[in-house]
Amino acid sequence: MRLIYSTILALFISLPSFSQDSLSVLFIGNSYVYTFDLPVVLKSLAESKGDILAVASKTNGGFTFQNHVNDPVTYTKIHLTDWNYVVLQGQSQEPSFPYDQVNSTTLPYALQLADSVYANSPCSQVQYFMTWGRQNGDSQWDSINTFDKMNGRLRDAYLRIAENANASVAAAGPAWKYVRNNHPTINLFSSDGSHPSFAGTYLNACVFYSSLYHKSPEGASYIGSLDQATAQTLQQVAKMTVLDSLSTWKLTHPDSLADVLVSYELNQSPSTYQFSSNAALITDYNWNFGDGVTSTDANPLHTFTTNGTYTVQLIGEGPCGSDTSAVQIVVNNANNEDLSGKVNIATIGNNYFKISGISNLSKFQIFDLNGRTVAFEKILQSENETILKLTNSGVFFLTIRSESGEITVKLPYTIE
Repeated sequence: MRLIYSTILALFISLPSFSQDSLSVLFIGNSYVYTFDLPVVLKSLAESKGDILAVASKTNGGFTFQNHVNDPVTYTKIHLTDWNYVVLQGQSQEPSFPYDQVNSTTLPYALQLADSVYANSPCSQVQYFMTWGRQNGDSQWDSINTFDKMNGRLRDAYLRIAENANASVAAAGPAWKYVRNNHPTINLFSSDGSHPSFAGTYLNACVFYSSLYHKSPEGASYIGSLDQATAQTLQQVAKMTVLDSLSTWKLTHPDSLADVLVSYELNQSPSTYQFSSNAALITDYNWNFGDGVTSTDANPLHTFTTNGTYTVQLIGEGPCGSDTSAVQIVVNNANNEDLSGKVNIATIGNNYFKISGISNLSKFQIFDLNGRTVAFEKILQSENETILKLTNSGVFFLTIRSESGEITVKLPYTIE
């Protein structure tokens, strides 16, 4: 059935071989999308920047998230292909309504649509179209009766929806607010004070371009019916709004879906490390610890048997691609049995530690669970006793060295 749908889709859009600058996007929304045909404006903008964009849309005037949930055609569109992005937009007012109302009549359906997108392809990303407040707000409720009030509630609601859906947002609303505050001569509204003018649609397209490609729309030769100065201003605003706040809008480039990032914590046992893959869409893990030992666990525990410098590498593979990450670890934890049987480390107050039992201690080093060196103050050192003070509380490890050898222990560590 997917093959039939894909063949039908090819009659309407051209789906190229995707690369870093080639994306496919489905818009599911209403008149805020089809006014001045936002998908086509976005496609023209992207192509003028040398990028490739395949677009399709399912837009019905006044449709809410619930309307789309109840429309089989929406699901047909979702299942046409494995989209890079599916953009979801609710009716212009619904996310700005009272919290409880949004929870019952908006949020469940916005999440249901997102679940359908992920079920169709785990590599598709849902991006909510964060729309804007009406020119004079919505008079039916005091909390949204100005542009700023309504715009703020829409912003908060879409971020909350995106958080619940593990999705991102295209932050058109904040871009509109910036233009209104700083470039009031640019009219973003149509005559009804709600829908976008062409300038508003162009600003939306610039926001989407930066949100999808993670690149600036500046320099795009496509400006539609706008004059060059206005187009440049809108391009700059979109760049600033999106690219300065990628994490705020929860934006992830499609090429990053398979990313893995190695991190580690020192376990309680000397030379033993807990490794983490920090990956979302990885199914196969191939660890090489640099000492001849490998693992296929997602988050393995590994002990290095000898001191040395090791490069720990992870190759992760999943439905959205593969990635490699590595980290270098210096292991210097000679667990000297003679030394461990003699040293006494005791807590003598908040973040104070007394080391005794061994004379002529020549090295003190404290580090945290991530192997980072921690600052400390040496309050007292005599031939047989040393008192150290840490600035912060937490889980720390102490490495000490004497003529007898070297040992690393977890603090607090007390031997009576």
